[in-house]
Amino acid sequence: MLGGKDGKSTFSSSSSTTLVSRDTEIIGDMKFSGNLDIEGIVRGNIVAVDGKDAMVRVVDKGLVEGEIRAPSVIVNGSVTGDVYSSKHLELASKARVQGNVHYTLVEMAIGAEVNGSLTHTADASKKSKEPQRAKAAEGEDAQGGVTAQQVTPIKS
Repeated sequence: MLGGKDGKSTFSSSSSTTLVSRDTEIIGDMKFSGNLDIEGIVRGNIVAVDGKDAMVRVVDKGLVEGEIRAPSVIVNGSVTGDVYSSKHLELASKARVQGNVHYTLVEMAIGAEVNGSLTHTADASKKSKEPQRAKAAEGEDAQGGVTAQQVTPIKS
């Protein structure tokens, strides 16, 4: 039974949960906010609404064939496509990702598989607070790339 001792729901009204149940297949892109639990199949891209806190959870036996872009992502099923997580990414023991993974913070359990690259991305909130002069002093240009003065040729 859902709810606390007083019979009221323990779910917060500010964050809704959308469920793609085990026998459901969605073909097409999805844009969402709140929580998205995938137990079935999604053939399309999954994108969280900008500026909203959102989480995608691909449970055991869940399948996504497309790109996932959300602040928080938990995978314990299969994803064929790139995963972009701006806050927290968890790859549970049954996670199978066929694609590149872009993360700020990652947890990876024993048994999880990623067949692609793992790329750390800077936290956007921290990056926007840094003054451009500090980046230049550290050897980065305005776009975040490394300046030529830091490149040292390797002698054989």
